[in-house]
Order: sequence, then structure tokens, then C-alpha cells
Amino acid sequence: MAPTYAIERLLTAGRAKIVAGVDEVGRGAWAGPVSVCAVVTDLSEPPAGLTDSKQISAAKRAGLVSEIEGWAAGYAHGEASHTEIDELGMTEALRRAARRALEALPVRPDVVILDGKHDYIGAPWPVRLEIKGDAASISVAAASVLAKVRRDAYMGTIGYTEYGFADNAGYPSPQHQATLAELGPTPHHRLSWSYLDDLPRWRHLKRHRNPAVREGQTSLFD
Repeated sequence: MAPTYAIERLLTAGRAKIVAGVDEVGRGAWAGPVSVCAVVTDLSEPPAGLTDSKQISAAKRAGLVSEIEGWAAGYAHGEASHTEIDELGMTEALRRAARRALEALPVRPDVVILDGKHDYIGAPWPVRLEIKGDAASISVAAASVLAKVRRDAYMGTIGYTEYGFADNAGYPSPQHQATLAELGPTPHHRLSWSYLDDLPRWRHLKRHRNPAVREGQTSLFD
């Protein structure tokens, strides 16, 4: 089922005039940043084939980027590094990345459609949560494509080819896991994550969260 403007139209029928769709990528990766994209549209006809980025091939996603960027009324990216994730926890890292994206938009949205069931953005942004929003909302679908293509491209530039980052984008593929067990983490790995507990040779590198941070670093909203 292709995404529609049903949610956007519902929101703009009220007091909201500008709606941003927001999605993230990289939350479950073991290496690299978490990336968030925010997209605002004028409710015009979207690029053909636009849908949840997970349902589109890498080649199709890449081809959609220039179309989305030319069509959107505004878009912006925000990231939080692996270091921020280790120091602050995933919830706060996502919050910072999302706010960086929203604050970088050329227009300020009145409301945000956020993919998922947890509001990691918080005040002052009014948020409409939408489970599988990237499959339901055109704005969120556009954000999901831009976020994934941008982060995947970045992960392909950082080297460490033996870990397969160009293919797995820092997620725990078999190649990634095998190389990690043999060679240990790179400077791009999240060192607060529990995978290190299963690697006796590298367990001593495990970082423990700042006790002043409420959420644990490895929180994935379980």
C-alpha cells in the first residue's frame, strides 16, 4: 500500500499549517551515527514509487533522492554521533538528532509526524506518533528515503572494508560480527552496547553510561 497525505490533511484541517514528516535510521546499528531527516511538503503529487525506504531497492532509493529534494518544500538532516550515543544514551541521541533536523528546516513546522510509537523529540514540538508512518505518510516516507541514503553513503566512506560497512551500514551482518570478533571495534563503533559482553577479547573496551543520564545507552525502547 502506497503512503498518502491522509495524515497530513487531517492535521492541516485543524490549526496546523505546516507539517513535517520525521524518520530515523541507524538506531539498531553497532557502528556509526544515528541519523534523522525531516521533510515538509506542499501536499503536491510526490515522486513516483515513493514509499517506506525498507521496501525499495538501494538503486531505487538513490534515484529518488534528487526527485525528493527537488519536490519537497523543505528538508533537513540531523545526526548524533556514536560518541554521543555512548555518552548520552540512544533516546537522548535521537532527540538531539531530530531537533537538529527540525531546527535546520527552512520553515518551522506546526506539528511533526513521527514514525514509531515513542516520542523521542518532545517539547516544544507537537508530535503525532504514527506506527509504520513511513508506509502511511508521504512526508515520513520521503524522510525515510533521504535519511537512509545519506547514512548508508556515509558508512560507505569511512573505510574498514573488512567490516563490510559499505554493505551493512554498521548493522550486525555476519561479516561484521565475524570481523569484530577477530579484530575488535573500530573508532566508529558504539562501545556502550551489549555486543561487547559477548566478545571476551574486547570486553575491556566496554564503556558504561554516565549515571547522570536517565536512559541507558543501549535503550532501544524495549
